[in-house]
Amino acid sequence: MSTREIFDSRIESALLLLPTLLVSVVFLYYPTALAFRTSFFDSSFGRAEVFVGLENYVGLVTSSGYHRSIVISVVFAAVVVVGVVVVSLYLTFLIHEVDTGQGLYLISVIWPYALPPAVGALVFLFITHPTLGVLTGPIESLGVEVDWFNNGSQAFVVVALAAIWKQIGYNVIFMIAAMNNVPDTLTETAELDGVGGLRRLVSVYVPIMTPTIFFLVVINTIYAFFGTFAFVDLLTSGGPSNATNILIFNLYQEGFSFFNFGVASAKSVVLFVVVGVLMFVQFRITDRYSYYGG
Repeated sequence: MSTREIFDSRIESALLLLPTLLVSVVFLYYPTALAFRTSFFDSSFGRAEVFVGLENYVGLVTSSGYHRSIVISVVFAAVVVVGVVVVSLYLTFLIHEVDTGQGLYLISVIWPYALPPAVGALVFLFITHPTLGVLTGPIESLGVEVDWFNNGSQAFVVVALAAIWKQIGYNVIFMIAAMNNVPDTLTETAELDGVGGLRRLVSVYVPIMTPTIFFLVVINTIYAFFGTFAFVDLLTSGGPSNATNILIFNLYQEGFSFFNFGVASAKSVVLFVVVGVLMFVQFRITDRYSYYGG
């Protein structure tokens, strides 16, 4: 017998939804509408707002520095998303294949995700610091000069690696659940046919896991654009020479360092549109290539 309670009254249903709606309106919809409105004004700290229409957007369209930030952000997001999915998928497969200590391995992979982003950035700073980092010596012993404070390419790689490292645990949680749902008969058949481990992962597991993988691609894309601010802020501050100045950090600087709230709001709207377009494309791809059985 089901113990689930059914509410026939619309008033009761509305009252249950009211707290969620209030939180959404106050902390999501109202700030979004306010940012969109502010993007049409010349608004800065200590001065009255002046309506300028599309001037803030025109400034962004003609700004070569902002164009570069968009390119850096898209490349950064692509590197993070691909890196997180590939590494997480491989680690998930390794954990799935072991018979002893699977729980311990799973916890070891997941624990970085439990860290706040700022703490994760500090941990990675300790690991990769040019003079104090525990990996600096071994890397330099290979003949590679570590100078990511002044080398844009190295700074980009370090921030991307930190972002990937932090997000792997989240992906493994979903992937291990999806991989455990793959029918044992498919695994046994592949093993009888002499299919190796990696081939079995790519040809048997991945096609069945496509709904989960595509879901994680969407989540990781949002994370790459919005959730990596702490890594840029604490590791490189957007440098050197704006090599890691991704969109989320760029608009933060505009609003809270230069106090150009109108331009910062315009940048937030552009960021929202960029991510929205990417989400639309990804959802279309998901509908076309995902496997749902049957």
